[in-house]
Amino acid sequence: MARWEEVLDEIVRARRRALVGYAYLLTGDVADAEDLVQEALFRTFRRGRAATDFALAESYVRRAVLTGFLDGTRRRRRWDGVRHLLAPPAPTDLLEPAVEARVDIVGALSVLTPRERACVVLRYFSDLTVRDVAERLSLSEGTVKRYLSDANAKLAARLGPVRATDDDLPVTSPVRRITPPAPSAPSAPGGAR
Repeated sequence: MARWEEVLDEIVRARRRALVGYAYLLTGDVADAEDLVQEALFRTFRRGRAATDFALAESYVRRAVLTGFLDGTRRRRRWDGVRHLLAPPAPTDLLEPAVEARVDIVGALSVLTPRERACVVLRYFSDLTVRDVAERLSLSEGTVKRYLSDANAKLAARLGPVRATDDDLPVTSPVRRITPPAPSAPSAPGGAR
């Protein structure tokens, strides 16, 4: 067995669930997420020249998942336009509270544009910095901040206010940082000036 085959086997056994979870956050649908991971694995290992280092190969697969999601947006939009004609939505009144919260988050993510959704998933679920998100998506940091700001506004409308971190604030943010006053120098004994 070639080394790349061993790495592929190890990724599928050890990281498949995490990769599908990552793709699910992007797509909002389990079947689409599984298809996206399968396609990413195929693209990464199709020529047998993938990285033979496990961590590097997994990062290639994650990148292929993200690229596949962004590239497939048009096809998904077309399907989403007719999907409701085939099956009615499942009733949500019988769901448990934890499941309802998950449905709320998935529903809220579904209102975001693909780029906004990718930025949110990379920033908040993959815990990347704005700079890292910008590098992954080949965007400027300002563009990523704009996508995050727009996404936060949409998510706040669906889920309630979202607390921003310092990393998410625009450079020209009206939020002022308040610095504590410098400690006063001790006065000289005897009241001398």
